[in-house]
Amino acid sequence: MNFKVCSLFSGSSGNSTYIGTDRTHILVDAGVPMKNIVSGLKQFNVDGQELKGILVTHEHSDHIKGVGAISRRFNVPIYANEETWEAIESKLGRIGFGNKRVFYNNMDFYIQDINIQAYQIPHDAADPVGYSLFYKNKKISITTDLGHTNNKIIKAVMDSDMLILEANHDAEMLKAGPYPMYLKKRILGRKGHLSNEDTGQALLELIKGKVTHVLLAHLSRENNYPQLAYQTVASILESNGVQIGKDIQVDMTYRDHASNFYHIG
Repeated sequence: MNFKVCSLFSGSSGNSTYIGTDRTHILVDAGVPMKNIVSGLKQFNVDGQELKGILVTHEHSDHIKGVGAISRRFNVPIYANEETWEAIESKLGRIGFGNKRVFYNNMDFYIQDINIQAYQIPHDAADPVGYSLFYKNKKISITTDLGHTNNKIIKAVMDSDMLILEANHDAEMLKAGPYPMYLKKRILGRKGHLSNEDTGQALLELIKGKVTHVLLAHLSRENNYPQLAYQTVASILESNGVQIGKDIQVDMTYRDHASNFYHIG
């Protein structure tokens, strides 16, 4: 009776995370074509027909590209807050009767045996959220696409058994890179994306709780690479007395294939 989690795809080209129990299977976002997600799920013997819900974080295409198709093909409910629904509804196509589910931020709701809390995050979208999901006494949190952390976010994800946290870019690579200035400013802004260093600093706060496992997520293809993200975060933690592999496990997500599959029990 374990809580299960796997990042199927993570990055600016598309995002989707699987979270499940023995009886409940859900996705957080579906930002790649349906066939890719179905193929990813089959790697660990989950069929699309078994999905009980798709949680949407916000309306950007790398988070919703496959949402409408999956909902139609497998009759899956879609969960989003009101402002996000206003932003995505015209992009999803026809949604089956009863499959439009609206929640309110900071209020619990359930998909079968998984308890879910959505909390606001700072990003340039209508009403973007992160999610904490609970099963028995275990907690998984997903927090990507945010320009900075704050006390409310730290509190929301504190004590997660597994945290999927953005490490989008290396600030110096971004500044020296080919992006136009307006895009650099957007990414570096308060409603943009977390840098590797931002992520390391956030983890210094979170390690004060019981966070023992983090997946670095939503890496930029142009302004980051996995070894750099890992090394930057590890260096910040270790220079503050946190031992990687003992005090906390740090793993990676990938843009074009699944991460490791985790059983949290």
